[in-house]
Amino acid sequence: MSSRVLAIRRACRGGGRTLCVLALALGAAAGPLHASDDQNRDSYRLRIDAFWFYPNPSGAFTGASNNGRFDFHQDFGLTAYSTFSGKIDWKFTRKNHLTFGAAPFHRSRQFVVSRTVTFQGQTYTAGLAASGNLDVLALAPGYQYDIVRRPRGHLGIAVQMDLFNVDSALTSVAQVSNGVFHAAQVSHGSILAPIPVAGPDVRLYLLSDSDRLYVTGNVFGMYLFGYGNFISTADTFGVTVTRHLSLRGGYQIAQRLQVNTKTTRVGLNLTQRGAIAGLEFSF
Repeated sequence: MSSRVLAIRRACRGGGRTLCVLALALGAAAGPLHASDDQNRDSYRLRIDAFWFYPNPSGAFTGASNNGRFDFHQDFGLTAYSTFSGKIDWKFTRKNHLTFGAAPFHRSRQFVVSRTVTFQGQTYTAGLAASGNLDVLALAPGYQYDIVRRPRGHLGIAVQMDLFNVDSALTSVAQVSNGVFHAAQVSHGSILAPIPVAGPDVRLYLLSDSDRLYVTGNVFGMYLFGYGNFISTADTFGVTVTRHLSLRGGYQIAQRLQVNTKTTRVGLNLTQRGAIAGLEFSF
């Protein structure tokens, strides 16, 4: 067994099983590197990914000073919906990348309050007609270095700053419920959370003599002690259609984010996960 494979195996201990398998396969398949070989496979200067994403979000807002809790499923009835995500990868040298990712999420809904909810100082009694919205904009500038780059793919280590701008509102108009008059109410919670994350990124071409089929995977995460924690992952299967175009599909946990509450800040627990499908352009 080569020293390269042994080194990757040691590095993978305690990591994700899928990524370790991909990395070991890449290390075992990689032969001596020649510049002409590298140009035949994973060779590009600019790569753009555009995905349709069907997430099933879950989580809750906790008001400042623990002033009530607004659950996205139980109180808001949040369900799966369609959105998109994208990424730009500029490989400015053979092993160095600058990346930028973006994923907007928006969901609004009218519903009847199923239980008495207190959020940000306002109390919504069960039976009231209300409306709510959840808006999340996630931006992720980053850098990646490929510790292994061969004609069969790469194993890279990426670092990025995930910027989450999350906004949620709960509103009810003046109305009579169960013979009692209720005045109009509005509750609003928002948070801007910069989260530094790091993790491996892998691409492996499955055929020894063709770039037609490949798989990709990544895991990014960070534990921020009392502030919170974050993890995301995306695993896809790709089919190369032309030199510049590929089809990709798979599964993604776009974010599992927890930001703990303080006196002057709302707390947030949010998970977005679901199927992804889209196009990859390489130039």
